[in-house]
Amino acid sequence: MNEVEDGVAAQDEQAPKKKSALRENIEVFIVAALLALFIRTFIVQAFKIPSGSMKETLQIGDHILVNKFIYGVKLPFVMTTIIPIKDPQQGDIVVFKFPEDPKKDFIKRAVAVAGDTIQIINKQVYVNGIRQDHPYAEFKEKAIIPPCTDMQKSMGFDRCNKDNYGPVTVPEGKLFVMGDNRDHSYDSRFWGFVDLKVVKGKAFMIYWSWDSDDTSVRWRRLGNIIR
Repeated sequence: MNEVEDGVAAQDEQAPKKKSALRENIEVFIVAALLALFIRTFIVQAFKIPSGSMKETLQIGDHILVNKFIYGVKLPFVMTTIIPIKDPQQGDIVVFKFPEDPKKDFIKRAVAVAGDTIQIINKQVYVNGIRQDHPYAEFKEKAIIPPCTDMQKSMGFDRCNKDNYGPVTVPEGKLFVMGDNRDHSYDSRFWGFVDLKVVKGKAFMIYWSWDSDDTSVRWRRLGNIIR
């Protein structure tokens, strides 16, 4: 009896085997990779601005962070919301899958949400009959394209929607979006509404900005909150 007890005690006193340095490094790498993937999928993702459609709010070469949690938790790939939080609001700058090519990500500003009536008259935006004096809206061209004629509409000509559009009511579960660079933005005026299901998140900060024209860092833009 004593021999058995002594044998058990001897086993308990043995020091645990140490993990090899390689195994520890691999485990740390795996945990870090999984954590980074989780954050990128559900919380925050980085994007780069490739075009000038959001000038002057966002410049070509701005690197931004997008809050993916703010509008709810979505399953990756299928974009199904499993934990709803809130929908995008007027004025939010949102990143979404481009309706005409879901492989591309677009960034625009939500101008009207579900139930709103949107109308553009000679470049001026009206939502529910109220003129929207957006301080961030920029117009580069003085010329105004007249409204589409019935013949142009029947032919699918949409260029005339740029300065004159609607009135149209935004359907449930949709957004009407526009670029801040109003004369040079391919947006809802031309291809229609954005489905809330394809909205990835809300842009909230510029973490890096690079001017490729003079190969310099735009230091003043770093850390700027996007509004």
